[in-house]
Amino acid sequence: MSEKESYIQSLFAQRIGGENFGKDTTIYKFEKIKRAKKAAMDANPGKELFDLGVGEPDEMAFPGVVARMQEETAKPENRGYADNGISEFKEAAVRYMEKVFDVSGLDPETEIIHSIGAKPALAMMASVFVNPGDVTLMTVPGYPVMGTHSKWVQGEVVNLPLKEENGFLPDLDTLSEDIRKRAKLLYLNYPNNPTGATANVEFFEKVVRFAKENKIVVVQDAAYAALNFDGKPLSFLSVPGAKDVGIELHSLSKSYNMTGWRLGFVAGNPLVVSGFANVKDNYDSGQFIAIQKAGIYALDHPEITEEISAKYRRRLKKLTDVLNGVGFRAAMPKGSFYLYAKVPKGIKGGRTFDSGEDFSQYLITEKLISTVPWDDVGHFVRFSATFAAPSQEEEERILGEIGNRLSDVDFEF
Repeated sequence: MSEKESYIQSLFAQRIGGENFGKDTTIYKFEKIKRAKKAAMDANPGKELFDLGVGEPDEMAFPGVVARMQEETAKPENRGYADNGISEFKEAAVRYMEKVFDVSGLDPETEIIHSIGAKPALAMMASVFVNPGDVTLMTVPGYPVMGTHSKWVQGEVVNLPLKEENGFLPDLDTLSEDIRKRAKLLYLNYPNNPTGATANVEFFEKVVRFAKENKIVVVQDAAYAALNFDGKPLSFLSVPGAKDVGIELHSLSKSYNMTGWRLGFVAGNPLVVSGFANVKDNYDSGQFIAIQKAGIYALDHPEITEEISAKYRRRLKKLTDVLNGVGFRAAMPKGSFYLYAKVPKGIKGGRTFDSGEDFSQYLITEKLISTVPWDDVGHFVRFSATFAAPSQEEEERILGEIGNRLSDVDFEF
């Protein structure tokens, strides 16, 4: 290593590893999956690998959204900085919340702000509220971004396990008095990734009471909220008192096939929105205005999401039937595009599976079926309904073939 490289190596911040940055030889699960997929394809040339691990839509944004984007990119008034967003997008978000979730009365100027997708909004919330020693409450398994940033600002992360016997809802009553006193943020995500569970009104009402009693800000990540298979989609903000204690993050990525467009919004408590806006203003200069205007078109056409949701419901129902047909005890999820299934103990008379990762590797290497393992709370794998299939006939073929590949195995549960 050169002298120049050597001194730079010693300067990395401790939050990302300090002088050991880049030296960690641990192979993380997504890299393991990537390597296993390549090895399986190399060992089985010409055989089809079914990727049920991917966590983003398999289709383009709808033609009307794309057309609006194309139109707006040519307009000179859209070329400049967007800063904290255009008023028209905020107003569209208000209309969307009322039409889809029956949440009325939001003020577009003080209770809505756009974000460059949900991920940076989650990341920035730690900078808005967390001081050294403060606690962020996180559900696990789940999306770790807020926890990562809470630690980066010297906060403490306390995990709330999502257990099957609790319907994959956190048990807030298990928290000690000390943790409750130090907690600043409670992060929720319903419909949930990876479990596919949904929250109900009674749970959100309990969350509101808990937040008020313990002076905690609720951050409900609603990235999958409109992909709901259990009646009308539910917003945290539709529950009385919710706006007094927190906000909800909405994203166009999953509900409108707009993952790469990076557009979402924060809605709810005006003080939280203002705090986020202050921090955001120091991180970015806003999403391209043409994208915001395409987002307006999307938000004003929620029937797009209804069509997308119907596709995922159809695929997940068939996938649930396929898995149960070979011995799983899979339950049709109530939302998102994920099916979360407990792994088998092993194969009768053969190998055992000691973890979700072990079973996921088996599926890739032996059956050319890619999934994502989760071993945070029990041993599960996550199947995604976003596999590439341009038609219902192709969906049927793929899911049928998955069933065929699994049917010759006598799993033990």
